Amino acid sequence: MKKSLLAGAVGAALLFAIAPGAALAAPSSIVQAAAPAKKQLDLLAAHYYEALARFDPVGASENGDNRFDDQIGMTIAPLERLAQFDRYRKFAATLQSIPRAKLARADQTNYDILAYELKTALTFERFPEHLLPLNQMDSMPVNLANYAGGQAAQALTNVKQYKAYLNRLNQLPAWIDQAILNMREGMRQGVVLPRANMVSALPQFKALVSPTPEASIYYTPIKNLPSKFSGADKRALTAAYRGTIALRLTPALGRLAAFLENDYLPASRPSTGWSALPGGAQWYLARVAGQTTTTLAPEQIHATGLAEVARIQREFALLGPKMGYTGPAAELPTWVAAQDRFKPFKTEAEVIAVYRRLDAVLKTKLPALFTLMPKAPLDLRLEPELSRATASDHYTAPAADGSRPGVFWSVVNDPKQYGSTGMVTLFLHEGQPGHHFHIALLQEMDLPKFRKFGGNNAFTEGWALYAETLGKEMGLFDKPEDYFGHLSDEMLRAVRLVVDTGMHTRGWTREQSIQYMRDTLGYPESSARSETERYMVWPGQALGYKIGSLKIAELRQRAGAALGDKFSLPKFHEIVLGEGTLPLSLLEAKVERWIAEAK
Repeated sequence: MKKSLLAGAVGAALLFAIAPGAALAAPSSIVQAAAPAKKQLDLLAAHYYEALARFDPVGASENGDNRFDDQIGMTIAPLERLAQFDRYRKFAATLQSIPRAKLARADQTNYDILAYELKTALTFERFPEHLLPLNQMDSMPVNLANYAGGQAAQALTNVKQYKAYLNRLNQLPAWIDQAILNMREGMRQGVVLPRANMVSALPQFKALVSPTPEASIYYTPIKNLPSKFSGADKRALTAAYRGTIALRLTPALGRLAAFLENDYLPASRPSTGWSALPGGAQWYLARVAGQTTTTLAPEQIHATGLAEVARIQREFALLGPKMGYTGPAAELPTWVAAQDRFKPFKTEAEVIAVYRRLDAVLKTKLPALFTLMPKAPLDLRLEPELSRATASDHYTAPAADGSRPGVFWSVVNDPKQYGSTGMVTLFLHEGQPGHHFHIALLQEMDLPKFRKFGGNNAFTEGWALYAETLGKEMGLFDKPEDYFGHLSDEMLRAVRLVVDTGMHTRGWTREQSIQYMRDTLGYPESSARSETERYMVWPGQALGYKIGSLKIAELRQRAGAALGDKFSLPKFHEIVLGEGTLPLSLLEAKVERWIAEAK
């Protein structure tokens, strides 16, 4: 999935941000006016979500809430950040005044998740996340550039939507200037990105600076003006976009690119891990806890990763001969990568056709495993050329109002180099029953908006990774190469546990991580480098996948052992998905409760 409130790049502190400037009454006064505990909680939850969406409107757009598509927010402004944490404390204090024992079970779950989110957010108050406002993976200028084609979370089909996107472009120069101020302060405090990441990021920002408005990526909406627009609207929008880009946006982007190249890059750090930053060791622990929703220590996670790598390599040893390979198990991925027969495509259409056939097969098989399935359709699309070079295959959520389906986006830069072995497992993860079954169902549930449009990384990515394993039960991995693709993706998630904790707590260098990924995954240097550099700027984010998947698999095994003939896999899936996203501890308690009741 793309970065969103579900699995943001900048950690829990920005996932659960509170809008300081919103014209909202004090939460305590609102809640105290309502007598029943449920009403108190519902009012507080609604007030809390509204603050989230106003503070991070782009995140709200990503999650299907398009009410604030004309705003970008200023999550990186120090004063707003201070007010944000003040709101956290007020919400937490108000929540504690609500008698949890008087709530029904479902409302107690809402209470517990809200308490968890607020506690998680407050742990980040002492860490200066705002001094690292951009990187090669995530930044407001690039995010808005990716919206320019109108195919992402922000639609561009009517005049109002065109004006909303233009309003965001008009706000971008102020964001850029604040980011530069923050990074200068980061340089003073020693809170800066690694040099390797800035080397990778700089070309992105230089490419955003265009010689003319018409050459700008942000001018793309004007090149795609719908024919239904009136002549007056077309002329007005063209003039407005051209003026904003020429007079405001391009100069600001030029300032940013020059600053990054001339000032920030020389001040960036030669070190790799987060532990090199002031307070970085504790900062990383907070990120690990927020991204995994557990109390696991990095040492435990590192050991789990090594054990999983060894387990999957044992599977490689059994699988290799079935594919015609007789060498060392650890080198199977490298051998597969060199086989032309696993790159059978000549056109993009051939790639998307395979996914469409797979989707049709899944529609016949999934009812045997699920009684709970989303109503929203899943569409399959090729990533637009505009964003293809920087994107990876991903899922975007349906719009809350039903105006947009869930979408699996396939990124095909060169069809002749598109490998076929990982296609089944990728679709199970990004399509169905992975992200689509979780997130589209979430949109359809009667839940508070902070849960409908929020969540956590461990459940979201953990479910999608667990969903990949269901391919074996559905007979989708009968071909050895498809099962290899599944194991290879599992290996990636296991390797992430090793290298993320290795770099941020064990002194691993960037080069060590790259080499480990090349040796273990058979990746070319470029792929290993981009993966490593992702973990360098998103510490802890990549841990949620495997930790969440392992927990769901463990709970399934536990329920099966406890219930015997009474165990139902469709019912287990309903228990896991039926109340939306949960921290893993709450998910475990829910499954244990189901086991006890089923007995």
